[in-house]
Amino acid sequence: MKKLAILIILIQAFYLNAQVKTGIEVLRDRNFDVLKGRKVGLITNPTGVDKQLKSTIDILNEASDVKLIALFAPEHGVRGDYYAGDQVQNTVDEKTGVPVYSLHGKTKKPTHEMLKGVDVLVYDIQDIGSRSYTYISTLGLAMEAAAENNVKMVILDRPNPLGGNKFEGPLVEEGFFSFVSQYAITYVHGFTVGELAMFLNGEKLLTGGKKCDLTVVGMEGWNRKMSFEETGLQWIPSSPHIPHAHSAYYYPVSGILGELYCVSIGVGYTMPFQLFGADWLDAQKLTDRLNSLQLPGILFRPIHYRPYYSVFKGELIHGVQVHITNLESAPLSLVQFYVLQEAYILNPDKNVFELCEKSRLSMFDKVCGTDKVRKAFEKRFKVEDIINLWTKDVKPFTKKAEKYFLY
Repeated sequence: MKKLAILIILIQAFYLNAQVKTGIEVLRDRNFDVLKGRKVGLITNPTGVDKQLKSTIDILNEASDVKLIALFAPEHGVRGDYYAGDQVQNTVDEKTGVPVYSLHGKTKKPTHEMLKGVDVLVYDIQDIGSRSYTYISTLGLAMEAAAENNVKMVILDRPNPLGGNKFEGPLVEEGFFSFVSQYAITYVHGFTVGELAMFLNGEKLLTGGKKCDLTVVGMEGWNRKMSFEETGLQWIPSSPHIPHAHSAYYYPVSGILGELYCVSIGVGYTMPFQLFGADWLDAQKLTDRLNSLQLPGILFRPIHYRPYYSVFKGELIHGVQVHITNLESAPLSLVQFYVLQEAYILNPDKNVFELCEKSRLSMFDKVCGTDKVRKAFEKRFKVEDIINLWTKDVKPFTKKAEKYFLY
């Protein structure tokens, strides 16, 4: 038993001190071999950094034998100077003098004009592991543009903060594809960005079945069981409401419900995606009911707060804070439906699908990837009525995904 205890301590110490090398660091160690002598376009944002927090923009701009000639800005911009939803403008990067082309405005896909002179299009952005995050939509559209313009595509890989073993939710169905559900993957998708790019390419999910000339510069030291904290890397906010690595864990917990804008999910307060609140909820009763469900890896506590902005701005509201006690076993994306189930039992006069503006139902369905979930759930507000819809695609999709695992 003593030897076992020592072994456990050593394993824990290994993970706590693990130092993952991301794709940009591996590429630099290889003396930028795949970019040498090439004219490079870079799609990145503030998350594209090395261990010393130096931007990939500056690393490539200073690299000998690499000519950085264009930057491409997704949502929030290459330096993070645009707010959520704002249209990003074409501009010039002040530090490097390199032109910046917007991929989050009228144009979401690099055009032939933007790619003029580019030999290699590089992508280096930290993902959060959920389908409805727009950066992976930008990735796929960039791959299409690369294929159409005979430009090579290089992905500098980064960890999936949820680890590589979590797959949850239905595939996107025909009629529900959008910039928040661009591809037929599960809602929690389990891929690193490099693996996702290989999957889109290999399964011919790009428009018209296009395939680009793709190279993934893989990480060193990462494995699929790692949460982000175990990587030894610093977390850079991937958007204003994902300020910490654990914010990525909570994003699928409440983000779908958040699309209705009638229940607070902590966006506008200090704990985005970790809370459920409304002026009509009884915090203690809701907490007791939710904890009685004994959801694996999840605990709830009552909370009372005033959002600084967004839903219920300035009002005292009541609800629950979600605590993830075991990321691996927690059914992240189903938590919001369990909250709705128990809240409806306590408040049968509060149907969130009727409380919200009708235009929000469309966005809810797009993020789910189907309207079948909402239509089945709102009949009785029972999770058991949607559990098959939510889980049926996971096993076959995971089996298909495994062919593209790099780690």
